[in-house]
Amino acid sequence: MAELKTLALFLVTALAEILGCYLPYLWLREGKSVWLLLPGAMSLAAFVWLLSLHPTASGRVYAAYGGVYICMAILWLWSVDGVRPGLWDLVGSAVALVGMAIIMFAPRPA
Repeated sequence: MAELKTLALFLVTALAEILGCYLPYLWLREGKSVWLLLPGAMSLAAFVWLLSLHPTASGRVYAAYGGVYICMAILWLWSVDGVRPGLWDLVGSAVALVGMAIIMFAPRPA
């Protein structure tokens, strides 16, 4: 159960980071409203707070989070950008998730 909670927390964290970066991108590259910076900043603040909720060492959390971020970015590519991931996108995402699982869930001495 703790593993599912950790994974869910990582997924929400990645979504907050991606959204926090995407909204300024819309302003800078797509000419959207400058007001998108406000929810973008709030989303990045939520991202930082969500990372702090993990009960393990911060370096381990940051390293493992990267694997989940990669998968969420590929899902974003597909769902928001409308670009279907290729085979190697999916293989790379799977490798990143395996790395995340090893980092977060490997047995450690007490």
